[in-house]
Amino acid sequence: MSARRSTRGPRRKRGWAVVGLVLVSFVLIASGIVWRRSRGIAQARELRDLARKRAQLVAERAALEGAVRVAASRARIGPVAEQRLGMRVPADTQVVLIQRPAPRAPTAR
Repeated sequence: MSARRSTRGPRRKRGWAVVGLVLVSFVLIASGIVWRRSRGIAQARELRDLARKRAQLVAERAALEGAVRVAASRARIGPVAEQRLGMRVPADTQVVLIQRPAPRAPTAR
């Protein structure tokens, strides 16, 4: 009987080593998966915040462009130019229209 026990001892140790190795491998793989998912969630949150900020900036840009359009309109510039600078609206005979030259086609070299 003692001969049987001596052959079984190393097998039991090897079996526990395999089980331990499998458990350690499982813990490492599970940790990697949890880390990757938490990183993905953090990046998704950051992307959502950036998209929200971009939408706010686009809305602000549209409001500013509208304000510039209003400030640059003839209805706004005319009275300001007349009051502050002493300018007046020219008569039709004083207006000269200048044509923009037609764009040239690119030449092959």
